[in-house]
Amino acid sequence: MTIVLASMSAARRAMLTAAEVPFEAVAAGVDEESAKEAFRAQGLNARDLADALAELKAVRISQRRPGKIVLGCDQTLMLEDGSMLDKPGDALSEQLRTLAGKTHSLYSAVVAAENGEPVWRSVERAKLTMRPLSEAFIAAYVEREGPAVAGCVGGYRIEGPGVQLFTKIEGSHFTILGLPLIALLDWLRVRGIMAS
Repeated sequence: MTIVLASMSAARRAMLTAAEVPFEAVAAGVDEESAKEAFRAQGLNARDLADALAELKAVRISQRRPGKIVLGCDQTLMLEDGSMLDKPGDALSEQLRTLAGKTHSLYSAVVAAENGEPVWRSVERAKLTMRPLSEAFIAAYVEREGPAVAGCVGGYRIEGPGVQLFTKIEGSHFTILGLPLIALLDWLRVRGIMAS
């Protein structure tokens, strides 16, 4: 059975492809900013926000694809004081200055939905400590990586030059890339979609 990934994320597609998971990718078609605003108004923390957004995406596409398993994914970034950062867009330099020399958490969520209802979920956390960054390094990094990472929640690709930003990383590499892959593969085997 081919599953539907409600995400056009290159990192998520690459992980599923490398793990030999049969899937098709479609855009989630969700106004993420409005959804985030509504969920934050409900007082959701970073973990629960990632979970709620992943569920919203999975259910939305699942309603249009009866009989298919749809995966919705999302990732949030939380600072040690509990505040959250979004995708930096044009504010990458400022976000790097905020993160430099500090530890932050990434929460990655995946929710599977069938026939418009969530049937399984996993949320994982990774902790990353960014080293102090010089203004020269930030400028060079933004010049080199800016277009590729403006849409990444942390403003980095850990699988690329972004790994240079860190002194310590705790948690799964897959979680940092935006998908709790090991938990997902286990569930796909339980469901009989992947060979056990």
